[in-house]
Formats: sequence, C-alpha cells, structure tokens
Amino acid sequence: QVQLVESGGGVVQAGGSLRLSCAASGLTLSRYARGWFRQAPVKGLESVAAISENGANTYYTDSVKCRFTISRDDAKNTLYLQTNSLKPEDTAAYFCAAHPVFFLLRNGEGKYWGQGTQVTVSS
Repeated sequence: QVQLVESGGGVVQAGGSLRLSCAASGLTLSRYARGWFRQAPVKGLESVAAISENGANTYYTDSVKCRFTISRDDAKNTLYLQTNSLKPEDTAAYFCAAHPVFFLLRNGEGKYWGQGTQVTVSS
C-alpha cells in the first residue's frame, strides 16, 4: 500500500520558518517526480515546488522563489520543503505528491498524494 505522510506544519509568526517532510512507504520516491502543493481556504490547489526524479530539474511558483527550497533524501525515502521568511499568504494546507512525469506533476497532476499538513502564518 502506497502512503505519503506529511509532517512539520504548524503555527508560526510572519518571517519564521518551517521544514515540511513527506515520508513515503510502498513506493520508491526516487523513481518519481515529487512535489509540494498547497490549498488555502476558498482557493484552488496551487503547485508550489517540484523536483524531477533525478533531481536535475526543479520548479518553484513565483511567490515562493528564494524563500522555499525543495530537497530529497533518497536514503530515507523522504521529500522536504524548507520554508523561510513565511508570510500570512503562505497559510494553507500543504500536500506532497508523486508522479512519473515531471511536467505533469509540476502542472498539478499527482499519481500519489499525502493527506496534508497545515501551515498557519500569523501577522
């Protein structure tokens, strides 16, 4: 059974940082493109960051460039999202996902999804 389990969310003041983790079981993450998405109340799902299966390509949505960093630890079968200089508009549920094709994942398609972790940034 494939599972992606996110952790690391919480409540933080503006300017703070959080490190989100996505631990996988039942699949080898290094064989997939992986990414982070978020959904704020009354907003649609937004692709935040993605990394290709070999790590050669990354994607960040404009609003998080230079603040968020996606990384992976293949030995731990885990994906990370380091979030720095957080803003109230970053408040959302954050989900990790995996897909065999990088550009499809980057555009919002996921074959496997986690259940999400909430990030709340107070002003």
